[in-house]
Amino acid sequence: MKKGHLSEYFEGVAVKELSQVEANILRSHQHEFNASRELITLLGRCEGMGKQTLPSTFLYLSDDENARIACEGELTWYDARAKARIERGVDRTEHRLYFPSNEVIERMNAGDLFFLAKRSETRWLVAIVERDTSMARQLLWLFGMDELPRCGMVVQQSDVMNTRALEYSTSFILNQLGIEIAVTNDYLEEMLTSFGGKFPSTKEFSAFARSRCRDICPKDSPADEVLMAWMLQEEQMFLTLENHILQKRINQGFSSVEDFIQTSLSAQNRRKSRAGSALENHIECILKARQIPHAWGAKTEGKSKPDFLFPGAKEYHDPAFPVTSLHMLGVKSTCKDRWRQVLAEADKIDIKHLLTLEPGITQDQTDEMRAKKLQLVIPASLHDSYTHTQQSWLFTLEEFLAVVHAV
Repeated sequence: MKKGHLSEYFEGVAVKELSQVEANILRSHQHEFNASRELITLLGRCEGMGKQTLPSTFLYLSDDENARIACEGELTWYDARAKARIERGVDRTEHRLYFPSNEVIERMNAGDLFFLAKRSETRWLVAIVERDTSMARQLLWLFGMDELPRCGMVVQQSDVMNTRALEYSTSFILNQLGIEIAVTNDYLEEMLTSFGGKFPSTKEFSAFARSRCRDICPKDSPADEVLMAWMLQEEQMFLTLENHILQKRINQGFSSVEDFIQTSLSAQNRRKSRAGSALENHIECILKARQIPHAWGAKTEGKSKPDFLFPGAKEYHDPAFPVTSLHMLGVKSTCKDRWRQVLAEADKIDIKHLLTLEPGITQDQTDEMRAKKLQLVIPASLHDSYTHTQQSWLFTLEEFLAVVHAV
């Protein structure tokens, strides 16, 4: 299993919270951003009379996927005093960043976070992110920042990018930015032989991924580390196989626009459903390895089927079994607003548990979860994407297993 680093995708990033004046200026006819010293360290100084044109992708992001906007454009980086400096010897520079008018720029508001990320020498990313959202916290965490920049600009350079290892959840955030994780072709020939050039069932694929993590023992290794290692392994292997299969489909060509759209939708839906199924498959394997009694997908009331029920369905439906010894675990690779679905499952259980791999869920959301008696279970490596207040309440997977193992 190979772990990449953030430096493979970014060379540096500048982040600031937009003030009322800045938001108004950027949306007005001026479209210019006066550069701070921090921004100059990322972009460099303009030499002579030249202007730098920076091809860029523009994104507006919030937790509402329907509100997201993406477009292509160019930034212009220049020294407004270059002519005076050269012709009259003025010993001063005034660097500015010019923005084009587009849908993303028109959407920004005071308080939004402004991310300017250097993808390469020839490619940039501008992301305007609605403040106080999970998306904002996730991006700050991705780039190694604990808190929102309250004033001024914060710049992270290559030294931070080089030490930021990519895990399953960081790959998820990159995907939100429209950035595909590079595939390595590791195990491709083995997968083509084993699966006949097709996608196997999710259970079969999860088992195959686990079998290639030979240094991991689900019985003795920390459960949080085991889960994240297996998820990353399966993600990398899936993307490798998917890339091969879809490339063959592209090479064959499409008979119509509808054919292309259906192929694209099928690929997207497969990714979404596979991630959730993989997570359940790996949790099930850990529970079996730890010999923790449980039922997977058992009915409780009506059509309700919590993902995992402890110690099992028989005990749940036994009126004599103590209710305080019953537990349930919902499993969702990403949480968003779907966490409320768990509340309607297993009526006899007062405090419900939900495991997710989504980093940086907002304080408002977790406060509401606590009020609804939903306990969030987050793998240990993701805890630092949450505030200190949230971390004091979160469970690790190992802590949850200790609770149900004691029943």
